[in-house]
Amino acid sequence: MSHLPGLELRREAPPLLGPLLSPFPLPAGSWHRQMLRSSLRLPITNSAGAPCKAAGRMNILAPVRRDRVLAELPQCLRKEAALHGHKDFHPRVTCACQEHRTGTVGFKISKVIVVGDLSVGKTCLINRFCKDTFDKNYKATIGVDFEMERFEVLGIPFSLQLWDTAGQERFKCIASTYYRGAQAIIIVFNLNDVASLEHTKQWLADALKENDPSSVLLFLVGSKKDLSTPAQYALMEKDALQVAQEMKAEYWAVSSLTGENVREFFFRVAALTFEANVLAELEKSGARRIGDVVRINSDDSNLYLTATKKKPTCCP
Repeated sequence: MSHLPGLELRREAPPLLGPLLSPFPLPAGSWHRQMLRSSLRLPITNSAGAPCKAAGRMNILAPVRRDRVLAELPQCLRKEAALHGHKDFHPRVTCACQEHRTGTVGFKISKVIVVGDLSVGKTCLINRFCKDTFDKNYKATIGVDFEMERFEVLGIPFSLQLWDTAGQERFKCIASTYYRGAQAIIIVFNLNDVASLEHTKQWLADALKENDPSSVLLFLVGSKKDLSTPAQYALMEKDALQVAQEMKAEYWAVSSLTGENVREFFFRVAALTFEANVLAELEKSGARRIGDVVRINSDDSNLYLTATKKKPTCCP
């Protein structure tokens, strides 16, 4: 994962923009700039290979990889700790996507933050999914890094912005400034370290200070599963499931070394955040009925109020 210089020095939370639209200076030779240059030379096609346009403009992004196309809702790891029990996407989401009623055409994005103790495997987890690599030479994240992963969900382009935050105490204040605006929070712990599981509650509390608990999805992820014996894992999983239920988070166990459950986990994250994104958009658009009037200068939180006709108080 390439580190963007100056990220740890910036105090305000950045907008939800992808690498091609990033407000941060991109280092020369970085993969972000290379992606921008190469994408301008690639043919503009959708996942089916056909030319595509969006809102009257040609899309400069490369096609979504075939293994990032989701047509069904990926299933949870354990039913005892799952965010949703249903096996399919919400009917309203499926219907909206079929009718292309998902707001602005094309670019949908969700911000996901990854938090947890130092050396629990946050960076390795992201690298395994985004780059399919595993680096045994551990280097602590300084400040914040991020990766962008593109999907196509139910025929709609969608991106996950994965923010990898530092686990060191001295960078905690810096990293916390990037928590704001998350649609999902991934709390990582080491399946071979009981203390890291106990610390997940504090990491969650810190992340929720910058986000609305009612509108964010939570995932509790145990890493380094390959280092646990079956007996050790069974004991740790019992405690982890209890913590996940208390957090109201979905539990997963993964191995970045072998890749076990990594792809399935991030597909689940992408699908659920996409579903929540579309449902929120439908709720918002549903409040704007035909004939409603927008009150510009109003302190009312609901700006879309139906105007009522007043009877004239004087003769015409």
